Amino acid sequence: MYEDLINLNINIEKEEVDKFKKFQDFFLKYNEKINLVSRKEVNLLFEKHIFDSLAINLFFDKYKIKNACKIMDIGTGGGFPSIPCALHYKNLNVVALDSINKKINFIRTAKKEFSIDNINPICCRVEDLPFKYKNSFDIVITRAMAELRIILEYAMPYIKIGGYFIAYKSVKADDEIINAQNALKTLNAKVIDKIEYILPIEGENKRVLLIIKKEKETPSIYPRKNGLVKKNPL
Repeated sequence: MYEDLINLNINIEKEEVDKFKKFQDFFLKYNEKINLVSRKEVNLLFEKHIFDSLAINLFFDKYKIKNACKIMDIGTGGGFPSIPCALHYKNLNVVALDSINKKINFIRTAKKEFSIDNINPICCRVEDLPFKYKNSFDIVITRAMAELRIILEYAMPYIKIGGYFIAYKSVKADDEIINAQNALKTLNAKVIDKIEYILPIEGENKRVLLIIKKEKETPSIYPRKNGLVKKNPL
């Protein structure tokens, strides 16, 4: 199944394939205890989670991102996309953020088990992050987290001017972009690209990376706290 990564312009050596397979086994055993992903998706862990996570390579290739980058994965859950990205891209410094302690504990355990030195798990709500994290990341990513107009407010304050927000989305991305026009304008962000790809599964397998650039500094009041981001989206 790892030969499918060729479609993402990824060629990995046998040693790395073996490491990913060991991670899969480790994840599946852990998942039996705390249910990191739903049971119906367990048999498609590579196709729906690892492959999908590594689709970011389509962005790296197209935009010729070769230098070391500081990335934050908001709402990482069981470590997707953060763990596959950190495992494969040694030049990334990845912050894996989630507010659920059991999920962050899994990432901490995986970090130790597989010596993933370039990942930093943090248990915190994104709107409660210390001020030092604002304007500090080259790239922020989210996957299957929330509607675009909501996650924009969570993501944009933490990106450097000229940096990128990458949202993993389904084919309904165009509708979300329409609904997010006010948020984009308010947060000084612009959708500059949509990169389409296909998951190696049957059925609904079309996915999109929305590439959003931070053009100017985000107003300091964002992200709002006390649940206002979801209660009253921009």
